[in-house]
Amino acid sequence: MGSPQGRIPELRKDSVTNRWVIFSPARAKRPSDFKSKSPTTTQTQQQQDCPFCLGHEHQCAPEIFRVPPSSGPHWKIRVIENLYPALSRTLADPSAQYPILNPNPNPNPNPNPNPGSGVKVLGGFGFHDVVIETPVHSVQLSDLSPQEVGEVLLAYKKRIEQLSTHDSIKFVQVFKNHGASAGASMSHSHSQIIALPVVPANVSARLDSMNGFFHETGKCSICEVGVEDLLIDESTHFFAIVPFAATFPFEIWIIPRHHSSHFHELDGAKIIPQLTVVAGFEIGTGCHINPVFPEDAAKVLREVQNSE
Repeated sequence: MGSPQGRIPELRKDSVTNRWVIFSPARAKRPSDFKSKSPTTTQTQQQQDCPFCLGHEHQCAPEIFRVPPSSGPHWKIRVIENLYPALSRTLADPSAQYPILNPNPNPNPNPNPNPGSGVKVLGGFGFHDVVIETPVHSVQLSDLSPQEVGEVLLAYKKRIEQLSTHDSIKFVQVFKNHGASAGASMSHSHSQIIALPVVPANVSARLDSMNGFFHETGKCSICEVGVEDLLIDESTHFFAIVPFAATFPFEIWIIPRHHSSHFHELDGAKIIPQLTVVAGFEIGTGCHINPVFPEDAAKVLREVQNSE
């Protein structure tokens, strides 16, 4: 098999749970400026060592684009390749190996360890990018103006549109880990984009549920979400609620008022703050225990909104 450092990433499908898992040895090599900080580390020292800061662009993986496009050294946002990607954009496109990823493949191909029950192993083809949201180390996303936050969302939109041109890409996830406890390895404000050649099982389940609701009622389950006691805030184009069966405390959905199927058709997102630890029961069953009722969470969030 070779050393872990020399192995390429793989996607493996669990036939019991129907879930795809990414195996990526490169992720173990990630540095962490959270772990290396001492009580005496100053903001200046952190900035001098940070590859995401203005003037340190040469320390990063290749740039995909920046905002503004022709800003020279004075950029506001940079979208770059992840230096320690979970997936590799240089591997063979799996659609060439498996033109149709269906439950009844040709019984002879390898490396399928269980012919007749679907593709079980794919080379780890995909894209893993980083969106550096500001050139200033001490500035967080929450410090940006509404217009600047909008520019970050538009950068997501642009990159998703680029990734969607690849026929083999079936799902794109934008996510942000804020702080070491949430999984961030760098304190400089950034988010990430991963594009997969498969649709994750929980996403498929959500789509199947919405399809079932539509066939029963002729309506979209998101468009029909009730907002009575769950509404946090609203605007001309969006409204924010705590979902009726929220998985996590203070989970928020930001929903467009006008029906749309894709993030890159809008500038909206879904936000899930991780305030609790996902433990054995949740991992084993997929059934989450939430200590805060959604109506109570919505009330607290409304009060926070009104106090600002």
